[in-house]
Amino acid sequence: MANLPLFSLEDVKNKRVLVRVDFNVPVQKNHVTDITRLVAVLPTLRELIMAQAKIILLSHRGRPRGKIDLDLSLRGVADALKDILERPVAFCPEAVGQTAKEAVGKLKAGEILLLENLRFYPGEENNDPDFVKQLAELGEVYINDGFAVSHRAHGSVVGLPKHLPSFAGLLLDKEVRSLATALEPKAQPITAIIGGAKISTKIALLESLVTKVRNLVVGGGIANTFLLALKHDIGNSLCERDQVPMARKIIKQAEKSKCKLIIPHDIRASRDLNANSEVYHIPVADLQKSESIFDIGPKTAERVGECLQHSRTVIWNGPVGLFEHQPFDRSSVQIAQDIARLTKEGRLNSIAGGGETLAVINRAHVSDGFSYLSTGGGAFLEYIQGHELPGVKALQK
Repeated sequence: MANLPLFSLEDVKNKRVLVRVDFNVPVQKNHVTDITRLVAVLPTLRELIMAQAKIILLSHRGRPRGKIDLDLSLRGVADALKDILERPVAFCPEAVGQTAKEAVGKLKAGEILLLENLRFYPGEENNDPDFVKQLAELGEVYINDGFAVSHRAHGSVVGLPKHLPSFAGLLLDKEVRSLATALEPKAQPITAIIGGAKISTKIALLESLVTKVRNLVVGGGIANTFLLALKHDIGNSLCERDQVPMARKIIKQAEKSKCKLIIPHDIRASRDLNANSEVYHIPVADLQKSESIFDIGPKTAERVGECLQHSRTVIWNGPVGLFEHQPFDRSSVQIAQDIARLTKEGRLNSIAGGGETLAVINRAHVSDGFSYLSTGGGAFLEYIQGHELPGVKALQK
């Protein structure tokens, strides 16, 4: 497990502290619609406030690709953070340059400043030395509390630790510790639930997990590719047909590794997503060519629940159905509720990550029933696969 340097109050007392956070959050009409990532960094911010640090927050939002896009500004995020903290949060419309220097210069002990979207500058994603140097000049200490962006070798993630005394924030440390224990031998038996639309985005994850877990559940569009690999007719269902050979390879690897691969045997299907269209709960074999699979069926969800009862750990990434459209959220919600119940009974260590997965868990009203909910999407997947995260490595000097 990564041994991360943690800051003490003396490290940051009365100092200008650059804190890399991940405030890549949804905003509608200048209003943040999901504050999960803002709430997650509060422990670190409160420690810094107590230490009378001058707190300078660094983040990106969206993919402006080095150009200014005011639709991706962080101004609304500053307002949301102010409401959550119940204290002022200043906003600077630039991240480097004279305006940023002046904004930092006005900070008093215990105050917070959020700089504008780092990705408005090409130097952030390019890890440009000049851009990183300009950022570094704004602070005296650097803290990475953005696990969700730590798989990116960007300037504010891997460049700044070369210039300033650097530490992990409380969120980053908690994420790494939680995920590091998830695949340890003592965590067995492990069940992994992998959903989502496309198998191509999860191939490396599936190949890694199939050799490490006792049960591997596939759902969503990913499951359709496995069904096709097993020669089932999947009608008009979403499917990456070019990935069928890879699905067959994973099926063979599961047999070799003695991993129980759970593929849907019953489904919820319909001709389309029209609210008036009939929804069928049927065995996979009964699907018509004009119909599409939109969710795993209740019997498959029940089988997943049985596996969970005999597991010590569950790792979940990706809904098992098209959860945005009812009733195709039912199996994902049922699984979330089963996991939360077993976790609260002390029988299961539950870890979930990815934006859609967390959305399902929130819909099921069981977010407080999981052992750990990761703020990371790509970083979560990379770490679960055993890959070293550039942002974590940069702190281990």
